[in-house]
Amino acid sequence: MNRNAKGFLTEFKEFISRGNVIDLAVGIIIGGAFTTITNSLVNDIVMPLVGLFIRAETFSTLSFTVGSAVFPIGSFLQAIFDFVVMALVIFLIVKVINRLRRKKEQEPPPPPAPSAEAALLTEIRDLLKEKEADG
Repeated sequence: MNRNAKGFLTEFKEFISRGNVIDLAVGIIIGGAFTTITNSLVNDIVMPLVGLFIRAETFSTLSFTVGSAVFPIGSFLQAIFDFVVMALVIFLIVKVINRLRRKKEQEPPPPPAPSAEAALLTEIRDLLKEKEADG
């Protein structure tokens, strides 16, 4: 293996091992799984309800004719509907995450531990109180 190839492999290894690339890969994988869940939500739950009103299981069967030209507008409407539902679900998830973050940020920090000087003064005060109580 020549020097250029080794340098390339070393640079590639550094690129791959960066945290943001790994985070991106995880995000893409989770996004794919999330897309499956959202598609199921649209196809199995929402569209049957919408189908009650449009008298079709999906928008994809909708079309209109002008002269001899047929415009299958339903597929386009279905894609828009899928996008809107996906955007709504993502919006709701981000909203919940932001609310949880704000609650976490609003929690007051624990009181700082007393300094060594304050601890010593507290100990002296307690000893003086004990001496007064005994005496």
